[in-house]
Amino acid sequence: MTSRLPQTGRSDARDNRARILHAARAVFGEEGLSAPMREVARHAGVGPATLYRHFPTKRALITETFAEQRRACHAAVRDALTDPDPWHGFRSLIERICELHAHSRGFADAFMTAFPEAMDFAADQGQTLRAVAELARRAQEIGQLRPGFVVDDLILMLMAHRGLQGTPPAARTQASRRFAAYVIEAFRAAPETAAPTPLPPPPRLQLTDPPTPP
Repeated sequence: MTSRLPQTGRSDARDNRARILHAARAVFGEEGLSAPMREVARHAGVGPATLYRHFPTKRALITETFAEQRRACHAAVRDALTDPDPWHGFRSLIERICELHAHSRGFADAFMTAFPEAMDFAADQGQTLRAVAELARRAQEIGQLRPGFVVDDLILMLMAHRGLQGTPPAARTQASRRFAAYVIEAFRAAPETAAPTPLPPPPRLQLTDPPTPP
């Protein structure tokens, strides 16, 4: 009996950790990084003490919650920089960044804002912006990217893209893909005779009703 107790304890701890991370992805994904830790604990069905035993700080929880998205972002940057076609690499990086941000409001917050709990993401942002600058230089050299493009345009694009977080989850990914396609066309320096690239299907969206006066 006694030999089973430590093993059972470790199993319970692993289960609790997994539930906490699953809850954090859901809560931060929909509510952003401003969601309180107690909401994550409630969603996971554990007490605050259990949550803080696994993740002593919100920063530790956020870093672990979005570890997969960070790896995907690193892979997107690496693939874009090694693409022999710089315009294709530039386009694919924009598409993949938009997709990552569309799937999780929390990851978009961590990447775009200065939350103290998301300091570990500053390196990711810097790496991505440097990659975009290098890809932009290469794509402009071959005449595929409009000459006036600057890296600040990517930040402007991502700030506008954050507006999609208010879109229902069922339509958000589709809306993000269409948004990215429009932006890429705006960045492209194509001859007037070039055929436009087909857009992804439009999402079914609806404007939010104004608040009812009291």
